[in-house]
Amino acid sequence: MAQAGAGTAVVAPGGAAIPPGASATEDGVREWEAAQRRHRNRIALSRLALAVVLIGLWEFGTGRWWDAFWFSSPSRIAAHLWEWSQDDLFFQLSVTLRETFVGYFAGTLAGVALGAVLARLDFLCRVLDPFILALNGIPRIALAPLFIIWFGIGELSKMVLASMLAFFLCFYATLSGLRSVDAAHVNVARIMGATERQIFTKVTLPAAFPWILTAMKVSVPFALIGAIVGEFMAATAGLGYKIQLYTAQFDTTGAVSGIFVLMLVVIAFNFVLDRIERHLLRWRPPRQQGAGGEMT
Repeated sequence: MAQAGAGTAVVAPGGAAIPPGASATEDGVREWEAAQRRHRNRIALSRLALAVVLIGLWEFGTGRWWDAFWFSSPSRIAAHLWEWSQDDLFFQLSVTLRETFVGYFAGTLAGVALGAVLARLDFLCRVLDPFILALNGIPRIALAPLFIIWFGIGELSKMVLASMLAFFLCFYATLSGLRSVDAAHVNVARIMGATERQIFTKVTLPAAFPWILTAMKVSVPFALIGAIVGEFMAATAGLGYKIQLYTAQFDTTGAVSGIFVLMLVVIAFNFVLDRIERHLLRWRPPRQQGAGGEMT
């Protein structure tokens, strides 16, 4: 391998990029990758330490600084989750996950597809713009009772509500991302003889990926909110139904346990999306080293 010159970024094996000024030898690549691993490990340990501290303070303060009736405690929640897992937790979770992710994928796919079409058809985009803006201005939560009337109290009404909450985020992100592509890159591709299809798939769409993937990650909790609100309104199963039931029974531990499971769902799915983003955007160089050589 050659030595990296000043101001250039060398790609290491596996797609990782060495920052400007770093050695491009095999030892330099290994040193850079080891530094990346250490940095990720520090972040993971810091997160774990913060979580332990917060949970410890919560457990310690229960019964001393506040009543367990209002906030429960980590030990009570853990015990309840264990008992619940022996009963119907996974059934209730499967119902909510099905509603959430069917709605999520339908909404994100429709938003990305419509955004991509209207980004290429400027006249149609201008015609539809006030209508889409008017629909986006409607509070989707206010539509939940109507969806239940139209689609029933089953899972379909929750899927539709979840898809509505995810749709507009992905639509506007895709439209803005495709329109923000540098025209110089498109012109260079045309000069090199690329077809319109090749320009879209090789230039504009990859350039818009950061916008689209960010919107997809932000849409996860919104889709989950749609499913849960629908279950609050009318349902016979699901985590939202159980949380509503526990709240009506003044069972704080049960309600907080359900909320905790929802948090884990969002964290797990965002973890998957982060890995997908890292793979799809592996062509981008990592951020430069910060002050003192600390990677950011």
